[in-house]
Amino acid sequence: MLSLDGTAPQAAFLARHEILLEGETALLGIVEDCAYFAFDLSHVEAPLDALKARMRVEFTDLRRVGPLLGRQEGSLLAYARGIAYWHSRHRFFCGVCGSSAASEDGGHVRRCTNPACKTQQFPAPPTPAVIMLVHDGDRCLLGRQRVWPPGMHSTLAGFVEPGESLEEAVAREVQEETAVLVDQVTYHSSQPWPFPASIMRGFHARARTTELRVDHSELQDAR
Repeated sequence: MLSLDGTAPQAAFLARHEILLEGETALLGIVEDCAYFAFDLSHVEAPLDALKARMRVEFTDLRRVGPLLGRQEGSLLAYARGIAYWHSRHRFFCGVCGSSAASEDGGHVRRCTNPACKTQQFPAPPTPAVIMLVHDGDRCLLGRQRVWPPGMHSTLAGFVEPGESLEEAVAREVQEETAVLVDQVTYHSSQPWPFPASIMRGFHARARTTELRVDHSELQDAR
């Protein structure tokens, strides 16, 4: 959620009394003696009506504004997004016996309510994904998806399959989507990618070939 009171995107953090609904929360951490919690309103048809905020606010896609937020704000919102998604997928039933599962330990554990089971469920490790800047020295390989705004292109990305290394995932994804072969795959950096539950690893790679054959089930275009 963003505040509309500034000229640049800024996260909006509300006090508990500004949220008019009851619901589960998850502790994100304590920063300078202030405790931050995630409160999921994704199931509410008109979430702004559930708030009595002291400021003008709006809900927006974190991917649209994430790079424009401060590191601490962006990290808290990404954490909230990821843990809220996990709760939404494990809220009702224990994966072992099917009984209901209750939130505990500040929202970081869900425990089966069946006394004979009591299985604990913890947030799953994020799904590994790779994003890669493929180049031939002077040019970079970019692709676009049909749902993106006109003219928008991006570096290629994809998920890591079971049994393959990160470097192998880079080479496979590039070849599958564009038929370009790569080598010299080198790691650059990583970032959380809670859309819904991934960790994104960034790489550079050199294009061994440059002839493109685009897989149109994956991409609309590549250049």
